[in-house]
Amino acid sequence: MTDWLYSDTVKDHFTNPRNVLLADESQFSANARGQTGNIKCGDQMLMLLKIQDDVIIDVRWKTYGCASAIASTSILSELIKGMNIAEAYQIRPQDLVEKLGGLPEYKIHCSVLGDKALRTAIDDYLEKTGRPGLFKEPATEICRCLFITDKDIEDAFSRGVRTWEELQQATKIGTVCGSCKEKAMEFLHSLTHIYGS
Repeated sequence: MTDWLYSDTVKDHFTNPRNVLLADESQFSANARGQTGNIKCGDQMLMLLKIQDDVIIDVRWKTYGCASAIASTSILSELIKGMNIAEAYQIRPQDLVEKLGGLPEYKIHCSVLGDKALRTAIDDYLEKTGRPGLFKEPATEICRCLFITDKDIEDAFSRGVRTWEELQQATKIGTVCGSCKEKAMEFLHSLTHIYGS
């Protein structure tokens, strides 16, 4: 058996995930729903929130994903309870990786599912309460299959991503149909011109 590559925090959240949507909780009365990922590539996340006065009071989630996806979403679900939606909307994968005590480099992309599903759920709540797009930054969709935008690619670039392989590891872009590669690489190249290498 190989050595466990993860921190004790990751192991704890993987083996004892918090706030998972259980089969007998089908009546969990969420007022916000977010789903992201694509089952075709094996990773999909559902996030359900109970929000009151713009504060997240409860959360449930379900994923088809690996240990990193499970652990990062488990810790995210603990982090956001009692948090204002404006603050929760700003949580990014690197925040979760930090709280987990790190992840192997090739598993960082798994931590993007939870925060994306969270923002989608908050957007759903804002739309239902007559405030659509309140926190949304204008973004251009690059990958239709996984809903990856120029903002996601720019964020990956700011963390040192420079090649297609690195971009796939960071975001899972192009892992379903691959038709977005040319557009994604053009945008990545333009970022090099804007910010330098």
